[in-house]
Amino acid sequence: MEANLALLLTFVVLMLIGTPIAVALGLGGAVGIAIGLDLVSLNMIGPNTYAAVAKYPLIAIPLFILTGMVFERGGVAARLVGFAQALIGPRKGGLALVAILVCMIMGGMSGSGPADAAAVMTVMLPSMVKAGYPRAFTSSIVAATASTAILIPPSVAMIIYSVIVPGMDLRALFAAGLVPGLMVGAAIAVPAVLLSRRHGFGAGESEERPPLWPAFREALPGLMAPVIILGGLRSGLFTPTETAVVAVFYGLFVGVVMYRTMGVREIYQTLVDASKISGVVMIIISLAALFAWAGSTMGAFRATADLLLSVTSNEWIILLLVIVLLLLGGMVLDGVSLYLITVPLLMPIVHAFGWSSVWFGVIMAMAVAIGQVTPPVAVNLMVTSKIADVPIERTFRWVGWLVLAMVVAMVLNVLFPELSLWLPRVLGYRIT
Repeated sequence: MEANLALLLTFVVLMLIGTPIAVALGLGGAVGIAIGLDLVSLNMIGPNTYAAVAKYPLIAIPLFILTGMVFERGGVAARLVGFAQALIGPRKGGLALVAILVCMIMGGMSGSGPADAAAVMTVMLPSMVKAGYPRAFTSSIVAATASTAILIPPSVAMIIYSVIVPGMDLRALFAAGLVPGLMVGAAIAVPAVLLSRRHGFGAGESEERPPLWPAFREALPGLMAPVIILGGLRSGLFTPTETAVVAVFYGLFVGVVMYRTMGVREIYQTLVDASKISGVVMIIISLAALFAWAGSTMGAFRATADLLLSVTSNEWIILLLVIVLLLLGGMVLDGVSLYLITVPLLMPIVHAFGWSSVWFGVIMAMAVAIGQVTPPVAVNLMVTSKIADVPIERTFRWVGWLVLAMVVAMVLNVLFPELSLWLPRVLGYRIT
């Protein structure tokens, strides 16, 4: 009991004083091992941290991070904006819808909310400000929709979930996240348009619709990326990891040969930046695995789950408590860290009530997506606010409506699990 308490308290205290998440996880796990087991067991730190990242499926994470950056810097986002404008046409709130559509397409390439937010915000900000949209409103729209990247495949967080949960079919998880991801995007579009019309945003939007077919031809190479990713997985031609490799080389082909926006210098800088981000993510994964191993070995997670189950036997109340926990966690942690910390804790609850692990993974992703745009931390909102050069506090009046719409989409998926499960079921994937 003392070891479990020391494990959790060390982690919480270190987080409260601003220690980096990886350090807090690693030190928390080490303290728990030293107290709960013995000092000799500290020898397990090295093998466990290495074993956590020495897994074939995890190779997909740095590759999909690289894929997103290649497409971002290859000029794909700008061409997608032109196509979305041609598709949606001149209307009140039109550019807000363009931003939402581009965010969702880019999310199908990067798998990362913050990366999606940065790419789309950089492209959309000048035109939306020129058209009369406030910077804070633009920041809110892009940040909220970029969170769909955690649902729309390829999702980095879902890859981690599939590695942690035994027997999970990543293809089923990817398929299950697609419809809820589209639902969240559609839900955000409703308040985005209503607020734009109510406050007169977009009065300076161009009345001319860009020619559809030329815009489509320009954007087609970018639009093919999600098709290649999902088509490769569906056909069984590639594993998820192999699909990530194909996506990287396709992105380089688009940027270097088709759009001719990337040279040797741009490729080198993209590789450097992707390596830095991937390094941070993999360090977090390795030390979070140490924390999870210590907690599971000493029974801390099982004890916490039993405590939660002892509160009530009503599965709806338990599910509500779990979702609240995830929402609160999403407010202060990035999606990857939250998955690594909470999945080992929550899986005993999932098994106790016989919930589908695939469905629960989607609900978890939706809760984390909402957390990414909910203050105080709101990772996506911090990215877009910094690019727009506005205080994050100025976005609160707008982002609240968008979060409410996202919550409605999540509630629908909680009440009707088939919204998540019907597509993997139709595709013949194994649903656990």
